[in-house]
Amino acid sequence: MKKSENSYKKSGVNISLANKLVDYISEKSKKSDQKKVNNLKKDTIGGFASLFDISKLKIKDPVLVSCTDGVGTKIELANRYKKFDTIGIDLVAMCVNDLIVKGAEPLFFLDYIAVGKLDYTKTKKILKGIFEGCKISECKLVGGETAEMPGVYSKNKFDLAGFSVGIVSKRKILDKSKVNEGDIVLAIPSNGIHSNGYSLVRSVLKKNKLPSNLKKEILKPTKIYTKEVLKLVNKKLINSAAHITGGGLAENLLRSVPENLTLNIDLSKIKTKKIFKWLKSKNISNHEMIKTFNCGIGFCIIVKKKNIKKIEKVFSKEFMPYEIGHISKDKKRINLSNSIRW
Repeated sequence: MKKSENSYKKSGVNISLANKLVDYISEKSKKSDQKKVNNLKKDTIGGFASLFDISKLKIKDPVLVSCTDGVGTKIELANRYKKFDTIGIDLVAMCVNDLIVKGAEPLFFLDYIAVGKLDYTKTKKILKGIFEGCKISECKLVGGETAEMPGVYSKNKFDLAGFSVGIVSKRKILDKSKVNEGDIVLAIPSNGIHSNGYSLVRSVLKKNKLPSNLKKEILKPTKIYTKEVLKLVNKKLINSAAHITGGGLAENLLRSVPENLTLNIDLSKIKTKKIFKWLKSKNISNHEMIKTFNCGIGFCIIVKKKNIKKIEKVFSKEFMPYEIGHISKDKKRINLSNSIRW
């Protein structure tokens, strides 16, 4: 009796399906209408490396800025609720929101998708979100990798990582050295949980049923702040900035304040959201909430008080910045006063 031949496909890896996805990405990339278009005539999707021409960008003393991130265990809830079309927005947001902390304009983005078994429809939905995130942040998806790894990931499991590169003039780089005594801290509202703290969220959901009015909140995509923040950077209205991610408000803001100055935050001024109030009610301490979640603040900017009115003109009502603190000179690095009003 003749033994059946071994093959890569029989071992769990479908190269033809992966190639079909490459064709889809390439076609979608050609049709995408980003503001900053790659000047190279040849499409680079599917090649060994991606190319991006920066020679025609009119930026004096250009500096490249790069970062990488993922969306953590939020992908487990995407699997649970079978909603995959927005998780890609989260992926782009986690990267480009870090870029703009330095004042950099996002140029291009690459993704890494790892799966146990390639599902064409599911992966297309994930990619749809990535393209949408790139459109919002006005950067271009220039390449990536989809890795099918049976045995490493179970059949329906997947993981995401993103890599982004931006550019900024050396003179416009945001840096904590520009922060001065008397500056104020403005909080820009989040869109919800964003992409941090989901291991704790999942732990809570194991023991508690999520109210029907909060189901849409649990997978709401991370707000992308590029358009608003870069307008302020170009008008020289920001001294320093912080993307509020893992570690929460205090830890991330401290990274944007010089060591010889003090960060003062009035926690009672934080405008929190229903989803955080519900999580807080599930036996989570104030300290744990503040260090794990953004609690309603997705991004912070440190600015001169006299510029508040100019800054407010850039934002919609939903994401209008508001004052939560100030910078002083004290022996302490940080002063947290009062408590969040849950």
